Amino acid sequence: MVYSVWLFGISLVSLIAERLWPWRKQRVLRQGWLSDLVYIVFNSEYLGILIALGAQQILRVVNFDAYLSLRVMSGAPLWAQFLTVFFLFDFVQWCIHNLLHRVEWLWRFHKVHHSVVEMDWIGDWRFHWGEILVYRTLLYAPTMILGFDVRVLFWYGIINTIVGHYAHANVRLSIGPLRYFFNSPQMHIWHHAHPNSGPVNRNFGITLSLWDWIFSTAYLPAAPEQPAQLGFEGIESYPKSILGQWAAPFRHS
Repeated sequence: MVYSVWLFGISLVSLIAERLWPWRKQRVLRQGWLSDLVYIVFNSEYLGILIALGAQQILRVVNFDAYLSLRVMSGAPLWAQFLTVFFLFDFVQWCIHNLLHRVEWLWRFHKVHHSVVEMDWIGDWRFHWGEILVYRTLLYAPTMILGFDVRVLFWYGIINTIVGHYAHANVRLSIGPLRYFFNSPQMHIWHHAHPNSGPVNRNFGITLSLWDWIFSTAYLPAAPEQPAQLGFEGIESYPKSILGQWAAPFRHS
């Protein structure tokens, strides 16, 4: 089970799908593609290594063995573990994503993701490393303590990647009624809408759109419309380089 192999395959399928069933006219090498290529490599591989190394140092200081008695999921069937992770993880991610938009200092980091002005599958990976630290800490630390099988977490990650690529992709492929359960391009594009082009703080779903429909944060026009502009107020002056985007949250006045 090598995640990088799956990531390459999912990315290749997404790239081909955008060429066969495009939703809007858009260049393959659109604005920011080179930096997003670096983002996908760094965020999928190297950042995980750095987090793992940091976690090892923390575990040496914290008496982690004292928490192993809480491994209540270690004896559960894999299907039960998967369903728990599938729904619980996604709901927690929905809550975190909501906070990223509503808490000003968290929004500084999340702005990096919303700096995409031409949406496609690779935009799914434009995230500030600080934001990923928040997600990984709040999601994966509890799973270690509760004893979830690593295979369950792996396959959840694969599904999360597939839906994430699809939701950001420039494809007109519809999933029909399943849009009320899974995230989709038709919904997620409105999450990235510029305030001048549509409602804000809508469609926080990561893998599932279910939570947005339940908590009345969903927005999906009857016709397959698209916002005229993506981004946020002041995006014109936002840094274009990776180093500039990494430094931006810390330069906020």
